[in-house]
Amino acid sequence: MIDKQMLESLNTKEKEFFKKTLEDLIEQTYAVEKEYKELNASYKNLQDFIKQIIEVLPNALWVIDDNGEVFLQNSEAKKCDGLIKKIDFTKESDEIEYENLYYLIKINRAYGRTIISATDITQEKRGERLASMGQVAAHLSHEIRNPIGSVSLMASTLYKRVTPKNKPLVEEIKKAIWRVERIVKATLLFTKGVSINPSIFAVKDIIADLDSAISYYSFSKDITFDFDKQNTTIRADFDLLSIVLQNFIFNAIDAIEESDKESGTVKIKFFQTEKADIFHIIDTGMDFEDKNILYEPFKTTKTKGQGLGLALSLEIINAHGGTIDFIENEKGFAISLPNNRQKKGKD
Repeated sequence: MIDKQMLESLNTKEKEFFKKTLEDLIEQTYAVEKEYKELNASYKNLQDFIKQIIEVLPNALWVIDDNGEVFLQNSEAKKCDGLIKKIDFTKESDEIEYENLYYLIKINRAYGRTIISATDITQEKRGERLASMGQVAAHLSHEIRNPIGSVSLMASTLYKRVTPKNKPLVEEIKKAIWRVERIVKATLLFTKGVSINPSIFAVKDIIADLDSAISYYSFSKDITFDFDKQNTTIRADFDLLSIVLQNFIFNAIDAIEESDKESGTVKIKFFQTEKADIFHIIDTGMDFEDKNILYEPFKTTKTKGQGLGLALSLEIINAHGGTIDFIENEKGFAISLPNNRQKKGKD
C-alpha cells in the first residue's frame, strides 16, 4: 500500500520518476509471469515427452519414490502390476518367474527415486531349455536307433516262425517298435533341421501311405477313416508331407480315444485353389485343451506322445512355404501348400 501523504509530499519530477519506476516494475512482473508460464509449459511438455519415451519402451518400467509409492509407470508395467511385489529391491539385477513368464529385472537409483525395468525373456529362456532338451533328445535318439533296428529285425523273424495264435502278439510288438522308430526319426529331424526335396506325386499315393501308417498305430475304439483319394497331383516332399499328415491323423485318433464317445471319424479333405493345395484334417474327438501350446516342442496335454509332432509339422510346412491354420466351423486343421500354378501359367 502506497502512503498517500508521502505521495503528496513529492514534487512533480519525483512523482514522474516514481510513476516510471512503478510502470517498469509492473512490466517486469508481467515479464516474469510470462517466463514462469513458458517455463511451466516447457516442464509439462518435458514431462509428456518423458512419459511418451517410457510408454514406447518394450519392457515394463516403474519409478518409485522414497515412500515406496509408484511415481511413474508405463502400460507394460500395468499389464504385470503384481510382478513388482516379487522384486527384491536389494538386488541390482535378478530373474523372476511370474505367471509362467520370465523377467529380467534391473534396478537403478537416482535423485531419490528407484527406477525398475522388467524385460520379458521368456522366449530366450525357452530357447535355452529347448536347445538343452534337443541335445539330450538327439543323443538318446542316436543311442536308441541301433538297438531298435535290431529288435525290429528280430520281431520280423519271430513273426515268420511263431504259431498263428501268437502272431497278433508279435504284431503288437512290431507296432510298438514302429512307433519308437517314428519318434526317433521325428526327434532327429527336429534337432537337425528340415530340408525339403520336393517332387510331383498324386494325392491318392500319399493317402495310401497314410493307410499303411494307420495299420501300425494302436487304438481301441471304432474309428472311421474318410480320406479324399484324388488322382490330382501336387508338388511337395512326399516323405515329409506324409509325416505331417500322419502327425495330425494320430493326434485325431488320440483325441477320439480320450473322448467319452465310443466311436469317431477322421476325415481328410483335399481341394485346390488358384494359389494353394489344401488338406483339411477333421476329427470328432475331444476338443483342444490349450491351443497356445499346440506347436510348442516337448509340451503336450496328451497321455501319449513326446510333444514334437505338431512342432515338427509346422517346421516342415514352413519349409514348403505353406501355412497351418485352425478350421473354425469344425474341429480340425487346414494345411496349405503353395502350388505356383499362377506362376507357371505366366511362363
